[in-house]
Amino acid sequence: MESKKNKVTILYVDDEENNLVSFKATFRMKYKVFTAISGSAALKILKDNPIDIIITDQRMPEMTGVEFLEEVIKINPEPMRILLTGYTDMAAVVDAVNKGKIFHYLNKPWSEEELDETIQRAYELYSERKTIMETYSKLEVTNEQLEFLLRQKLLS
Repeated sequence: MESKKNKVTILYVDDEENNLVSFKATFRMKYKVFTAISGSAALKILKDNPIDIIITDQRMPEMTGVEFLEEVIKINPEPMRILLTGYTDMAAVVDAVNKGKIFHYLNKPWSEEELDETIQRAYELYSERKTIMETYSKLEVTNEQLEFLLRQKLLS
């Protein structure tokens, strides 16, 4: 997917340490993985590191996954967001979509194949959005330059 130097960066948040260890062991060779045991710890990581994809458990003490994702959006809305939960709580899913602006929702326990496919799809969309924003920025600069040249031409 990416060269070793430019691996996709994932932040995985879960209050169960076994899940953090399992996720890191499964995906550390393919992706650059950060893990956090709470929403507040994850927010610190997010502030200090560029993150492409955030995967969070829904049911955590102190801060739910949706509450965490709402905070993420305030700090940096760019990373793609994926919600995991072991419970079928439709209200949480609706909140995740509406408030946390998630890309995808998965049930726990996650399957490695399904989660990996979801990560890859999320990164493709993330990458496309970044390319569009970069192109838009270049177009703005070019437009300003053209307007400047046009004004100069009209003045001469």
